[in-house]
Amino acid sequence: MSSSRPRLPEVSVTQLEYLVAVHQNTTWAEAAKSLGVSQSALSQGLAELQRRLGIQLFSWEGRRRVPLETARHVTEHARRILAQTGDLAAWAERVRAGSAGKLRVGMIDAAAVDHFGETLREFRENRPELDLHVIVGPSGQLLQGLSTGDLDLAVCVQPDDPGVANVPLLEEELLVYGPPGVRQSEPTLWGPWVTFPQGSLTRDLIGKALRSLRAPFDVVAESNQPEVLSEMVLIGMGWTVLPRIQAERPPASLTPIRQTPLLKRTLVAATRHTGLANPAAIELIEELQRHATDVS
Repeated sequence: MSSSRPRLPEVSVTQLEYLVAVHQNTTWAEAAKSLGVSQSALSQGLAELQRRLGIQLFSWEGRRRVPLETARHVTEHARRILAQTGDLAAWAERVRAGSAGKLRVGMIDAAAVDHFGETLREFRENRPELDLHVIVGPSGQLLQGLSTGDLDLAVCVQPDDPGVANVPLLEEELLVYGPPGVRQSEPTLWGPWVTFPQGSLTRDLIGKALRSLRAPFDVVAESNQPEVLSEMVLIGMGWTVLPRIQAERPPASLTPIRQTPLLKRTLVAATRHTGLANPAAIELIEELQRHATDVS
């Protein structure tokens, strides 16, 4: 009985690494250097990748090879494959060594500073053998780090992404704040706004909530840092929407226009969808859940 499933091409992980390296570097010479191989080996590997896939990935412009649209699609797939292969290698290493290994964690500022800083400190102190790396950044950056395999766990705003598994931790209320002395309660009179940059998950939630109230959402300034947004409001640049714990913290303490939250956002512990979860990540998620339950 014949199968309708297409025959899988004999593509190697090395060939996929070559393709991603070409995408990440300005020149093929830089890509080869980053991989520790010769330009000839890089060219031969990518030529073989094209042959095995049966499609063209690059064209020539004079003496330069430039990626075609097909290369972009294959590169996105290659990133996911390399991230999952990295998970497999790390998992196998932990099985062989019987150690906790390395854990790479990303957190948005509210999670790292306001909610889970103490939990993270205790987790690190209780596992001195764990090689723990932590970065703080916006949700979009952290989710990108997950997809490329640069992070094992991200504590961020809940994404709408089928490629990400997430465990809800807590809900944050976000309130509307205006410049000192401004007290308009009518949403149609609110603004202009200082808020998070384009692509921010929280900005998308804020825009949706304001539009539901028929409030204008004209943005005049952007920053990923809530402290900067608060200062902008204090000097009269515009209005903002922030979690109370960040907006009302001294020295840049703001007063909400009204006590009713504009919206709620859910903070989650996000990981890639894979059956080879990092044991240390699972332990940290459990600690984060325990802390979130204690403070709720």
